[in-house]
Amino acid sequence: MQDLVYLRNYSASLQQQVRQLLADGKLEPALQQRYPEQSHPVQTDKALYELTMALKRQWLKSSEPLSKVVFDPKIHVINNALGTHTQISRVQGGKLKSKNEIRVAALLRQLPLPLLQMVVVHELAHLREKDHNKAFYKLCLHMEPAYHQLELDLRLYLTLLEHTANKP
Repeated sequence: MQDLVYLRNYSASLQQQVRQLLADGKLEPALQQRYPEQSHPVQTDKALYELTMALKRQWLKSSEPLSKVVFDPKIHVINNALGTHTQISRVQGGKLKSKNEIRVAALLRQLPLPLLQMVVVHELAHLREKDHNKAFYKLCLHMEPAYHQLELDLRLYLTLLEHTANKP
């Protein structure tokens, strides 16, 4: 029985359903039916920044400013994360300046736009809530009502990519 890394915290019955879909070759068609548009226009750091700032303006107007939003090709390797939010403090002159950065896994360029937006919403929520607590997920749901379904679908895509990469 193969370990489904991205679905470890989900129920055994859901994991078994996913194993069966993989074995029958039905997971990919199911995801393609749910997300027929595979490619999207957010392929550059500039486009990602614009998408992020549009969501921030819509949902988090009074939150801290962002200094950088970029695709990062190394993120997927680090801690199995798909995005990171960091707050960097620098001394400039005699003042301590704080800058917020969001980095998103470059892998998301090839996945459907709603999944990329879900990761951006997740990272934006960290501007207000640092921990993954009830208030954090409430904020994510406020910004993206289908947040939990999109997170599961993203995990299914990652499971599919891993499965196809490990096929002989």
